Amino acid sequence: MSSQKRVKDSQAQKRTSQGSDTYETNLLAGEEKEDLNDSKRSLKHGQDNIAEDYGHADDQGEDALQIAVRYFEKGPIKTSQSKDKILEKHLKTVENVAWKNGLAPEGIDILLNVALSGKFGSAVNTRILKCMIPTTLIPEDSVVKAVSWLCVGKCSGSTKVLFYRWLVAMFDFIDHKDQINLLYGFFFASLQDDALCPYVCHLLYLLTRKENVKPFRVRKLLDLQAKMGMQPHLQALLSLYKFFAPTLISVSLPARKKIYFKNSENLWKAALFAVRQRNQGPPPEPLKLMLGPAQVHPVKRKWNSCSVIPVLNSSSCSKECGKKGMTLSDYLSSNGSFPLEQLKSFPQLLQNIHCLELPSQMGAVLNNSLLLHYINCVKDESILLRLYHWLSQTLQEECIWYKMNNYEHGKEFTNFLDTIIRAECFLQEGFYSCETFLYKSLPLWDGFCCRSQFLQLVSWIPFSSFSELKPLLFDHLAQLFFTSTIYFKCSVLQSLKELLQNWLLWLSADIHMKPVMNSPLETTLGGSMNSVSELIQYVGRLSTTAMRLENNSTFLLHFILDFYEKVCDIYINYNLPLVVLFPLGIFYSALLSLDSSILNQLCYIMHRYRNNLTAAKKNELVQKTKSEFNFSSKTYQEFNHYLTAMVGCLWTSKPFQKGLYIDPEVLEKTGIAEYKNSLNLVHHPALLNYAVSFLLQEWPEERTVSMSSIRGKKWNWYLDYLFSEGLQGLKLFIRSSIHHSSVP
Repeated sequence: MSSQKRVKDSQAQKRTSQGSDTYETNLLAGEEKEDLNDSKRSLKHGQDNIAEDYGHADDQGEDALQIAVRYFEKGPIKTSQSKDKILEKHLKTVENVAWKNGLAPEGIDILLNVALSGKFGSAVNTRILKCMIPTTLIPEDSVVKAVSWLCVGKCSGSTKVLFYRWLVAMFDFIDHKDQINLLYGFFFASLQDDALCPYVCHLLYLLTRKENVKPFRVRKLLDLQAKMGMQPHLQALLSLYKFFAPTLISVSLPARKKIYFKNSENLWKAALFAVRQRNQGPPPEPLKLMLGPAQVHPVKRKWNSCSVIPVLNSSSCSKECGKKGMTLSDYLSSNGSFPLEQLKSFPQLLQNIHCLELPSQMGAVLNNSLLLHYINCVKDESILLRLYHWLSQTLQEECIWYKMNNYEHGKEFTNFLDTIIRAECFLQEGFYSCETFLYKSLPLWDGFCCRSQFLQLVSWIPFSSFSELKPLLFDHLAQLFFTSTIYFKCSVLQSLKELLQNWLLWLSADIHMKPVMNSPLETTLGGSMNSVSELIQYVGRLSTTAMRLENNSTFLLHFILDFYEKVCDIYINYNLPLVVLFPLGIFYSALLSLDSSILNQLCYIMHRYRNNLTAAKKNELVQKTKSEFNFSSKTYQEFNHYLTAMVGCLWTSKPFQKGLYIDPEVLEKTGIAEYKNSLNLVHHPALLNYAVSFLLQEWPEERTVSMSSIRGKKWNWYLDYLFSEGLQGLKLFIRSSIHHSSVP
């Protein structure tokens, strides 16, 4: 290898140049003298001018960094007695500047070669790698040269592991990936090393393209899996290979893995965030997704601004593209793909959809509606896997509030979550990586920080078995629900209603189709209906307990009935064989409410339940065959019980004939002797004001108001009056469930 020959030649020259002990001693003495003079001048300058400005201090820091970099580039001085002090001084300089401001591309290029060339000991190399923090970009050539040192075998195994961790952590900071992808075979061969294998798999997962998937590589991965067992990092790479070439892999893989890789970025993430904050200022406002042209007037900002979402760049865009005046036709003729930077309109997307190559930084698609259209159209599973991986890593790293309760950067994280939610709404699909994030963060969530975003993420959880979700998510959510304010309870109920709606839409659209991803959907429709039914019953338990805790709050009851408005129409609106009634505690709370809007909403829900059950019964009679989706007689009996109670309370004045016991002492306190005959449309507590208004409006000359006078024709007139007041739910219920021949 020519690079190895150059390395050996340069090392030979250095050995020759260091052959004279006298020359080395003189050189060292000169350096020590220069350092001493610099120290004296710095001390004198500090005494003369204590109020030195910050910019000048940065300049001095940069000068010291240049001296330190030159020192490391020359290599260690073996005969110096004060070698350790000088080395430590320069190491401190590099670390301080790197962790404060980051290192320029030139500095990273030099120090990477130093760390991997074996000039210094393993401890020094480790410290150098830990402070490889860029200010802007990492040149691709620097990474390629650094990888070439791995072939020489000069660095220790721990240094190699740290380098691969660094490479994964800084992957999005590398300006181009083409030359690195050419080293795919070298990286793949490194899987033999057990210590390197997890991090090499992570890097290959980020680099893999369809052309990288070869039969011999599949065989090698399967051999490694047989040797090492079902390791998550091997499963990740095999899953990606299977999506690119499903015919090459016949073994079964987990349908959905929560976490494939360990976090490699912990060593550098806090420093990168601090550097972005210092260099780029406050985070920009999140972009809005539109159906029209994408970013016609884009916000001018650097790709590594405080926003954690990278700016769109073509993954295969060469360094010369845009620098040497290449035209679009030249570019297309060179590699056959369309530059994403030039994608501006939907017609342009349709014309070039066959030659688009998504960026290596998959997070860039979240702010681009055209690329979200592309993802939705092509149904490429590898694209979704890459996006889920990027989201998992970024959510894990950027969520400062749930890691250390530090709200300093809350606005940026809130904007990031808003962007994810807009993308989910745009695609009408939840992201599995967000589900994993909820599992990990919910036990630590205080219920206040990012509440709106958090609950919206809950509403987009992909459909899954409720029995699996309950211990991971819903049990923790219930604890917060019961111990929080009524407003939080209402927000949770609204979120769960949206979750139910998303599940029903997904099931109704895809229940008879093969899903795009390896979905957690049960193999039978009955299993899917069980999960939906368990979610509804879970909300019923939350609602019943919440009504007791909040003293039958009308405000809370509105949100509960909103949820059951969605539930009552599942059979007709979504064509799914499911009818679940609300609990007794919710039904009677609504039936005896003092609020007419609650009663009206209850009547509408009962009307829709009746229509759904009637349609289901007719369908059973038409099919004349018993299937697993036939509703049990218990469901019909429960509905008939509710229906009888409502008719007795609103029409026949014979409420509570069955199923409800009222303590006689309570009845005595009411002062109503004939309570069973004193509750109907006139005397119902939610409708009393309507009855009084009706009598005063129709017979204003009457001095006394007699409720018992509303009978016969007056009863019909009173009904018309109620309907004219906007009680449409009551109107639908009476016309569908009550025969007018039984007018009181």
